[in-house]
Amino acid sequence: MRNLKLLKSLRSSELRGPGSPQFLSVRADTGSLLVASQYAVTEYDPRTGQAVSEASLTAEGFLPEDGGGVVVGLQDLAELESACLATAGGDVVLFNLNTCQLECVGSVDSGLTSMSWSPDEELVILTTGQETIIMMTKEFEPITEVGIHQDDFGEGKFITVGWGKKETQFHGSEGKQAAQRKIQAVQPAAGWDDRRPRVTWRGDGQLFAVSAVCPQTGARKVRVWNREGVLQATSEPVDGLEEALSWKPSGSLIASTRRHPNKHSVVFLEKNGLLHGDFTLPLGKDQAKVKELLWNSDSTVLAVWLEDMTAGEDGWVNTYIQLWTVGNHHWYLKQSLDFGGDRQAAPVCVCWDPERPLRLHLARRDWTCITHDWGWTTERSPGQDAADNANVAVIDGDKILVTTFRQGVVPPPMCSFELQLKSPVNQVTFLCRPQGTNQLAAFTADGRISVYRQTSGDPADKTADGFRTVSRPLILQKTFSVGALQDDPLPLRQLLWLEDELFVGVVSGLVPTSSTVQMLRPAPDDQDMLAVRSEIEVDGVVVSVVHCSQTGTVALQLEDGQIRRVLWDCPDPSVEVWRDSTGCNINFPVPCVQTSLCSVGGEEYLLGLTDRSHLYAGDTELASSVSSFAVCNDFLLITTHSHTCRCLQLSALSVKGLQAALASDGGQNDETQRRVERGSRIVTAVPGDTRVILQMPRGNLETVNHRALLLAQLRKWLDSLKFREAFECMRKLRINLNLIYDHNPKVFLENIETFITQMNSIDHINLFLTELKEEDTTCSMYPRPEGSPIQLQPVSGQKKVDVVCDALRSTMETMDPNNAEEALKFLLFLVNVNDLYEHSLGTYDFDLVLMVAEKSQKDPKEYLPFLNMLKSLEPNYQRFTIDKHLKRYRKALLHLRPEHFPEGLRLVREQKLYSEALRLFAANDAQYKALSCAYAEHLVEQQQAEQAGLLLWRCGEFVGALQAFAGSSSWRNAICVAQQIPLPPDQLALLARDLAEKLTEQRRYSEAALLLDQYAKDCEEAILALITGAVWEEALRLIYMHDRQDITETNLKPALFDAVSSHTVFLEAQVATFARHRARLAVVREQKEKARLDMLDEDGPDCPDAELYSEASSVMTGSKYSHSNSRISSRSSKNRRKAERKKLSLKEGSPMEERALMYALGEIVTTVDKMREEVHNLLKALVLFQLDRQAEKLQQTFEEALQTTEAALPEVWPDGIQNNNAPLTGPNSTANSITASFQQQQQKPAASQQDVEVMAPPRMRSGVKWKLTILK
Repeated sequence: MRNLKLLKSLRSSELRGPGSPQFLSVRADTGSLLVASQYAVTEYDPRTGQAVSEASLTAEGFLPEDGGGVVVGLQDLAELESACLATAGGDVVLFNLNTCQLECVGSVDSGLTSMSWSPDEELVILTTGQETIIMMTKEFEPITEVGIHQDDFGEGKFITVGWGKKETQFHGSEGKQAAQRKIQAVQPAAGWDDRRPRVTWRGDGQLFAVSAVCPQTGARKVRVWNREGVLQATSEPVDGLEEALSWKPSGSLIASTRRHPNKHSVVFLEKNGLLHGDFTLPLGKDQAKVKELLWNSDSTVLAVWLEDMTAGEDGWVNTYIQLWTVGNHHWYLKQSLDFGGDRQAAPVCVCWDPERPLRLHLARRDWTCITHDWGWTTERSPGQDAADNANVAVIDGDKILVTTFRQGVVPPPMCSFELQLKSPVNQVTFLCRPQGTNQLAAFTADGRISVYRQTSGDPADKTADGFRTVSRPLILQKTFSVGALQDDPLPLRQLLWLEDELFVGVVSGLVPTSSTVQMLRPAPDDQDMLAVRSEIEVDGVVVSVVHCSQTGTVALQLEDGQIRRVLWDCPDPSVEVWRDSTGCNINFPVPCVQTSLCSVGGEEYLLGLTDRSHLYAGDTELASSVSSFAVCNDFLLITTHSHTCRCLQLSALSVKGLQAALASDGGQNDETQRRVERGSRIVTAVPGDTRVILQMPRGNLETVNHRALLLAQLRKWLDSLKFREAFECMRKLRINLNLIYDHNPKVFLENIETFITQMNSIDHINLFLTELKEEDTTCSMYPRPEGSPIQLQPVSGQKKVDVVCDALRSTMETMDPNNAEEALKFLLFLVNVNDLYEHSLGTYDFDLVLMVAEKSQKDPKEYLPFLNMLKSLEPNYQRFTIDKHLKRYRKALLHLRPEHFPEGLRLVREQKLYSEALRLFAANDAQYKALSCAYAEHLVEQQQAEQAGLLLWRCGEFVGALQAFAGSSSWRNAICVAQQIPLPPDQLALLARDLAEKLTEQRRYSEAALLLDQYAKDCEEAILALITGAVWEEALRLIYMHDRQDITETNLKPALFDAVSSHTVFLEAQVATFARHRARLAVVREQKEKARLDMLDEDGPDCPDAELYSEASSVMTGSKYSHSNSRISSRSSKNRRKAERKKLSLKEGSPMEERALMYALGEIVTTVDKMREEVHNLLKALVLFQLDRQAEKLQQTFEEALQTTEAALPEVWPDGIQNNNAPLTGPNSTANSITASFQQQQQKPAASQQDVEVMAPPRMRSGVKWKLTILK
């Protein structure tokens, strides 16, 4: 919600020469201007009005002497201390600024149509008369030459797979003809288009765009090329596209203009050639042509240079420049410079300053050079009391958007109301007189001042439809013409509305380094004209004028930082040097772009904020890194680039105290400081309120109630005994209600009846009482401001809560005696009537239930039938029904009787109350057995069949128990139940085989062999199961016990050979994988350590790449993924560990690659270590059958695997691996690296269980003896 305000305007008319300027460039290192005409090139210093250097282009033969030559490009080259210019004849010339010599560095026979240097001055683009592009280095070495008109779209050509195409869509009643694509017809370029190509670079110099007229269609087309001269994209066909072209320096959009059938607009293209937004120029369709578009260096302002298509009645063609800004996706016209129709006064060259973003340079046809300096300003009403509506005025062309923040916050581009004027507005000022600060005046481009005032009447009148008018729009009272203004598009640089009929304006003085302060009042003979009643000549250029509504002081700031006081209310107005109370001159050390008058410690100071974010009070620097400030009542509000908002009371501090307070970080309960969103700026603060309006970088608004303003307002209310206002504010903004008492206990106790009367609500009193605690909040939470009197607690032996409660009770007893009926009503008011009714029903006392029901608003038809039904039931069943109704199911079971057992069993099944129900019956009861069977069914459904079998076994349901045990592979219990039944031998053998099959599937081979051998009587199957499970010794025992040595040759030995082979292959694969992961881990750690040290060497967000990070980015803040995910934390521990392992990816370059490698290496170590017993048993079996060679190879392979893994443990898990992110300190550390290291350590999240397991080295069981000494 900021406007552009003209700070100063420097006009130089000393430069004269033949012809007229054709190109203008700015020397960034000296600030001088380079002007090229059809005869010469001149370096000109606008501050002195003298030509620094000059060279003739005609004498050297680069341009014809008849003045018909054309310069197509001019660029300052700071590194070469030269200027490069190109002529239409094809010459590229270097003008040495030190020797004033010209040197031709190249020539193109076909001529040149444009020249454009990259922002880094490393490359130059030349377009030739043959419609080609020549790219050259700064040493003028050719890189490439390509044609402007390319048939190919470019490298960024879109790839279409057919989704969403018009041909594939359903077109309803339009039919299939709607699917036929219509080629957009484009009209040829306008007749006034000069057909010359336009070249513009992106701010980083990586891409440039060329707008040229297509030979086939005659219309303009934009192509985007990269730094190597390779075409990237071609714009879509845009009908009416014009010649103006400018790439936004920030790189997001390319601006051009387009003429529609019914409007004229500025359009934006992306780098892929597609249109991306536009805004309409406030002109007729064929009223004007856009000569050029120019972005300023920080991409905040777009200048549109226009010229009327037709001459006016006087035969002159009007020329004007418009300055546009954007906010919340809305484009605002902030300034309009109308140069009239004088041909000599019209600008012929316009350019922005490369160093100062808001400085615009103009060169007129008569060689007059003008430099305009703008600054950002927020036009807010200056009132200091509740009569001020906290108005903020935003200029938008010929409209003023006014928002009254006292009534409500309206986000831009919307507003409370609009003021429509006849001409574009350039300045807005509010009336400085107290009680009239809601009135404003606007200075328009046609040199008039329009005055708007409030209408009489209630500002919150109700309309006939019942709506309330919260904010009344201002009404135009009068429009003044201003006489004796200079012939300049911006004659009044600053405008101040001091009194109803007194305006103060600043215009340029007789010499460029002076200014004139004019006192404007209505002329005696013409009340519609403001005449100059008095003038004050100021030796210096005035850049700001401010007024203090409390003291009436008017202060000026000059361009060098000097401060002057205007004695405007004297018969003979004058200015004097600003002095402090000791008589010393006070000036700003550097010029400030925002100023405000205020009183600090009883002395008046001029506060100023520089464009470098330094805040000054006179010549004293208060703080740095300040982004905005405002003075509201007795408080100074500032926002900082560290994303905080500070609020300090000016009357309680001196300048030194203010400086110290802003330098301190503040404590935990420091009410002067609060965090705000990144990039916040102060729009305004509502006078006499606690609200501060902030605007975010993207344009939206946020209202904050700053703690310092809030507490100051609360203290005022409490001092004036306005308890209700303070209570409502504290409850709304979550301020501890103890402050009502703690602020001044003596006054509160003396006026406690006033407190009760103002509350007028028992709820509010109860809320106050519930927050009372034995703590003085003025010491712990809300410290008193410095210098305020300390209020002592009343001396008594009672505690604070007791004192307040006793005082309230005694006062209320005297005000209103106890009333039992009211107490009962109050109880019903506090407690939900249905809850109270349910609780009374739970007492089984029907008299109490009826009493509560009668006192409530319940309908008797709702509760009497239900109560009568309950009374008719048997007492135990009655209580069972009541408890069931109240959902007290466990208590309902206590009243269960055998005759109602089926209903109770249904309740147990529904509510899963099996354990509670079983405790109510003896083990030999039929009900106990029925409950056990139901419980067993539930357990089987819950995959707990073994527990179900135990329940069924103990209650005598043997068949069901057998099925449950068999289903859960509990074979021992199953065999016991089978023999208790008992089962016949053949069925028992069949059961044993079924159980053995399930055990084999579960790799429980020894148990399966036992069942097959002892119960199925099948020794061969038992031996084969043991061989399959590699239980060699037990297999041999059964072989010799059953005399089946034949199985040794047929099954056992082949199984041994297979086991040796599989173990050897597995171990070799594990060792190879281990070596590969180990080598990769070393590389990852080396890269990680290098990256960490590089990061610590940087200066955080001020590093060169900081601009690449977005405002919400966590790259620079060290934010990491949080493991406390609610979805994951609700899983079981097993599933949680599984989910965490999924994050560990072995893919190279993944964020968790190091931990994934450590986890994989740990798994290999654990797997190999667990093979000790298995390998030992296999070696013994191999030796027994004289397979020594295979045994030796296996033993050697396994020993090498163990040695490899054990030797790598110190490398993979070095000592202190869990502290590898300890703060980096030492003699080679810097302050930035140590700070960043500590911040990284603090931001590191707590390690999960998986992290602990990965970081800890696996334990190897060195004590397990597995080797055989009989083998080598």
